[in-house]
Amino acid sequence: MNAAAASLPQRIPLLHVVLYQPEIPQNTGNIGRTCVAIGAKLWMIRPLGFRLDDRYLKRAGMDYWQYLDWEAVDTWDEIERKLAGHNFWLFTKHGTQAPWQAEFQRGDVLVFGSESSGLPERLHAAHQGHELRYPMHPEVRSLNLASTVNAAVYECVRQFGGQL
Repeated sequence: MNAAAASLPQRIPLLHVVLYQPEIPQNTGNIGRTCVAIGAKLWMIRPLGFRLDDRYLKRAGMDYWQYLDWEAVDTWDEIERKLAGHNFWLFTKHGTQAPWQAEFQRGDVLVFGSESSGLPERLHAAHQGHELRYPMHPEVRSLNLASTVNAAVYECVRQFGGQL
């Protein structure tokens, strides 16, 4: 977290958005902006496909990045340790239900894979029953990461009655 974000009043995050080894700075910047908009914390698991001072990351996040509550960690195990007790939801093409079929709670952890390779198999095995997917025609391999995160977090907000 940067100094500007640290000086803001401490809030309990509405949600936790986890990016597993994100590769494209523009996607992460846009996701950061969405997290600021709803009061979610952004987690990034290394290695990252960009530097955190990348101009594309900052440009996509516009002038909101300074208000973002974020943390970069080295391993998935750190996420599980730091967010123990929270519900984890994996967004993946292997999901068996749509996000609007899930019942989200404040503080839930929404996990998204890297743009090119998704999530590792061990995460799928550990979170069966909590894997979600957006319906799409078979000609489409995947949706844009930033668009997917945006749709997911606003489905949560909808379920929370629009209350942030």
